[in-house]
Amino acid sequence: MKSLSLVCLVAACHAGPPSSPPLRLGTTYTVQQSGALAVLESLWTSTSAPRVATVIGPSGQILHAAANGDLDVVITHAPALEERLLLVPGRTLLTCPLVASRFAIVGPVTDPAQVARAATAAEAFRRIARAGRPFVSRGDSSGTNVKELALWQAAGVAPAHTWYIESGADQVTTLHLADERDAYALADLPTYAKLRDLRLRVLFAADTALTNPYTLYVVRQAAPHPAARDFAAWAVRAGRAAILGIHLPDGTPAFVARAGDCAPFVRTEPRERP
Repeated sequence: MKSLSLVCLVAACHAGPPSSPPLRLGTTYTVQQSGALAVLESLWTSTSAPRVATVIGPSGQILHAAANGDLDVVITHAPALEERLLLVPGRTLLTCPLVASRFAIVGPVTDPAQVARAATAAEAFRRIARAGRPFVSRGDSSGTNVKELALWQAAGVAPAHTWYIESGADQVTTLHLADERDAYALADLPTYAKLRDLRLRVLFAADTALTNPYTLYVVRQAAPHPAARDFAAWAVRAGRAAILGIHLPDGTPAFVARAGDCAPFVRTEPRERP
């Protein structure tokens, strides 16, 4: 497993008494590379807030770290992994819907697999497979990678072929590799929009299956960080509103709000048979 990169929210790291432990926030490369993390960082550090240390990595690694008790709060976008690693084992205190972005299938402007003519994302993936055109996957247990694999499954395709390339890297690196190879890829739209030097074009995005929901979780700890609940409440109020201010180059919002406030986790015990 790759090591996670530890990034301090610089201003916050200088706030508060030196002896107070930082709030350990785990989040994903797309939160960072889409610009959402910078918005949260700027707003949080402008308050009289406790120190925050941010760990950035693929959703899978972040969720494993949270399940191991190494993080206090996480923001991820891999619902199936969140269910398996946090919710089912009861490793969360609060679940907070935050925002959602969209995925898109991007590729060469000539679109040799005719992805743009597809009616669904699954059909778009089948077209890529039938054409045998190169596709670059992140292959890193990220939320993007999990979504991509679900789309291949929905398409009825097992992508273990010579045209399937795994970068094992973050979204930006993966998109640059796809650009070099004239390949297709699945992209988080806000992140893609920041890469103005790519030749890749958005070819397909019109499917609700490409919704990309982000959720904040307060991780259950023997001794929860005293600022964890405050951070969560702040994130779904001021933090969410600030993220919604990010726009794509065409002026449309990069993110939409997910309705609801933080809700406590309630373990559901299986019913006994009569």
